[in-house]
Amino acid sequence: MNEELPGHFVWEDEDCIAILSINPIQTGHTLVIPREEIDHWLDVPPDLAAQLFLVAQNIGHAQKAVFNPPRVGLIIAGEEVPHTHLHVIPMFSIDDLNFANAQASVPPEQLAATAQQLNTELL
Repeated sequence: MNEELPGHFVWEDEDCIAILSINPIQTGHTLVIPREEIDHWLDVPPDLAAQLFLVAQNIGHAQKAVFNPPRVGLIIAGEEVPHTHLHVIPMFSIDDLNFANAQASVPPEQLAATAQQLNTELL
């Protein structure tokens, strides 16, 4: 899948991938995406849902270690694209869960550096 999808990868296994958001609300904002295309999160099989949540937790722990936020938020919005994905977001305030605060663009080199920081914690 990583050959089909451009992005800065922080996780990959047989069930899912995790990439940095190109429009992050906060530095380190990561998307956990199942490999299987499932439109609505309510249709995700329980075993896959458990794996997605475990990966999100692992990424959240890495975000805590790298960025030291007071909280890490998790959102399953489902409006942007017809493919289930979890947003794992370092939170410094409740505003970090508001998509209106997403950055319009981030330089690729900044995303690459952030991915490297998270990858180091996830190894």
